[in-house]
Amino acid sequence: MDETVRWLTPEEQHAWRSFVRLQERLGGRLSRLLQSESNMSVADFAVLVNLTDVPEGRQRFLELGRVLEWEKSRMSHHIARMVKRGLVVRDECAEDGRGAFVVITEAGRAAIEAAAPLHVESVRALFLDHVTPAELRTLARISERVVAKLDEDAS
Repeated sequence: MDETVRWLTPEEQHAWRSFVRLQERLGGRLSRLLQSESNMSVADFAVLVNLTDVPEGRQRFLELGRVLEWEKSRMSHHIARMVKRGLVVRDECAEDGRGAFVVITEAGRAAIEAAAPLHVESVRALFLDHVTPAELRTLARISERVVAKLDEDAS
């Protein structure tokens, strides 16, 4: 371990900690609002949003897990709970016999359609209403650049 640690400068540390605090507080608040207003967890919402964004509301189990950055066991347990609640079904893949699809149900569509307007209003009230359009564009560029690097490093 001969490498020199590149410690954060005070400015970097302030920016990083502010970013982490924003993520934690905003995520926590949105999670509580989603649960209380829609009786849906953030994890449920993430699964359903991803399924509504793909053709026929179906996605390969492992691909959905990759998009959500969830481990296989978390995916298995969470999807099983959502199946029990009728939000999704698990559809075995006829082509390869090993894979499976996660498919949104009508109940899942109804749940996300009911939750989405409340969620977007919360996002506006807690975040978007407090940043300028220029700040929003900057945040989008930063986020896209960091995500692209993360995706590149994952390959």
